[in-house]
Amino acid sequence: MYERELKETARALVAPHKGILAADESVGTIGKRFAKLGVASTAETHRTYRDMLFTTPGVEEFISGVILYDETIRQESLGGTLFPRLLAEKAIIPGIKVDTGTVELALHPGEKVTQGLDGLRERLAEYRSLGARFTKWRAVITIGAGIPSRACVSANAQALARYAALAQEAGLVPIVEPEVLMDGDHDQERCELVTLGVLRSVFNELARQGVLLEGILLKPSMTISGKSCPRQAGVQDVAEATVRTLRRTVPAAVPGIVFLSGGQSSELATAHLNAMNKLGPHPWELSYSYGRALQEPALTIWHGEQANVVAAQAAFYHRSKCNSAARSGSYGPELERA
Repeated sequence: MYERELKETARALVAPHKGILAADESVGTIGKRFAKLGVASTAETHRTYRDMLFTTPGVEEFISGVILYDETIRQESLGGTLFPRLLAEKAIIPGIKVDTGTVELALHPGEKVTQGLDGLRERLAEYRSLGARFTKWRAVITIGAGIPSRACVSANAQALARYAALAQEAGLVPIVEPEVLMDGDHDQERCELVTLGVLRSVFNELARQGVLLEGILLKPSMTISGKSCPRQAGVQDVAEATVRTLRRTVPAAVPGIVFLSGGQSSELATAHLNAMNKLGPHPWELSYSYGRALQEPALTIWHGEQANVVAAQAAFYHRSKCNSAARSGSYGPELERA
């Protein structure tokens, strides 16, 4: 097995002051975001938009890796360089989303299971040949009346562990993403209880599959109130509950935890990360793997227009800089205004 390479790549992805850009939106998801701006959703507009992000001057100061989508890893930049090579030349590690989405879990209404294990070994070999050095697989857990069920948590934990084992076999660092959705009216206490159970199940399954913990990253959701909950937990409460949950479930052998933003605003996702790092030191690096929370300001400014590229890149650079500061607990309102 690629033990040394896996460990080195995992550590590099959570290097101090850096985080991961999740640019792995599916064609359907990026299409919805473009539609809100009146931008046509085509392979070419996707390429142009991601070129704008990846070629932002100096962003490699803050971005350690980028998660790509199958379409993107095969595309060239506007300058004619394949995106994985362009990123690698900037000392940014290319990664790839490898799950194929969620489907209804049989006999369990309202719950999902992620698919994509069929043929995964062959796809991983191809992605490595295309330049990928890490991967991502997302499971989704919904909180509601009587859910999540043990069956749902178990099915998704098993799939995450099998994926992680296959990724490591191929020499690719697996990012393990069990997302507890913030949709719903549940309070923070319910979120914490569910997240504890999900993470315990995931790490039990990883152990059963023999996954090298030093060669993975965990991408969890934060322990927050449901979006419809009338009592929203504050930033400090979120930080304390999230760190408490992680300390009870995540082995110290895991090199880093890279949070998803899960629909939070850009500023709130950064503030939560900052507050968690202020509670350190921690057994693992606390970083980020944000998609919308990193991209939204830049996407809104870009609006599909070449004339807006420089301003959009400045917004992306600024958002990345803010999250870099949050890695050390030094983020504050004055940085937002800078």
